[in-house]
Amino acid sequence: MALWFACVPRSVGCVLGAWLLSFAGLLGPAAADSWPANVRALYQIDFNGFNVGTFEFQSQAESDSYTLIAHARLSFLLGAFTWSGETRSFGMIVNEAPKPASFTFDFQSNLPPAAATQPIIPVREHHLKGVVDPLSAIMVLSHAASADPCDRRIPIFDGKERFDLLLSRKGEMRVTEQSPSGQPAVAYVCRVRYLPIAGHKIDSETKYMAANDAIEVALRPVPSANVLVPYQISVPTMAGSAVITAKRVEIISPGKPQIAMLY
Repeated sequence: MALWFACVPRSVGCVLGAWLLSFAGLLGPAAADSWPANVRALYQIDFNGFNVGTFEFQSQAESDSYTLIAHARLSFLLGAFTWSGETRSFGMIVNEAPKPASFTFDFQSNLPPAAATQPIIPVREHHLKGVVDPLSAIMVLSHAASADPCDRRIPIFDGKERFDLLLSRKGEMRVTEQSPSGQPAVAYVCRVRYLPIAGHKIDSETKYMAANDAIEVALRPVPSANVLVPYQISVPTMAGSAVITAKRVEIISPGKPQIAMLY
């Protein structure tokens, strides 16, 4: 949902890019001295069983600062409709907590803009307290409230919309690799609820996503790098089902062997 309202129009492509960039924040721990120096990940996007695009994520850490970059590219109907977006986040780590300094989002699309017909719930000053941008959520997620990695509630503001992502435990799933990486072959499956707070339209699409209890993310633990990596994300929408699956993840940590996971 991170870029839902930054996209014009609110199409299937926007919804997919939004959820991808929201869940990019599921990578990584909080402290700079234990955070991998570099993480690169490539995901495949399928919609209603068809491959429609890719999502790439990269993080870099230096001393007490972090830089996060994400790219999403979507193409429908043999290229008749396209959407691409890039988001960047930069910030400092203060007392093992993120302090975002900048967040930018740019996108291009040949989809026709939709007419604005619904009023937008205004964002107030109190809505912006204690929030992070979609990519800086990477730090927040390292501080689990309990031993359960799915026990999370993340307050996010993407520049237009203020919302929470509420995670809860659903189960586990097996992970299959092209060649063993030595990491656990089990991922935690979390149920995800989208909770709109402000900056959104009260229309059928928002109501559908807020009531949707079938959104899931599978988080694969990588103990040797002290991270949780999103392995698969499933998002039912009003137009169909989107599935985002990891194809390649590379992790470089200071003083440790490089980790490469190919799916």
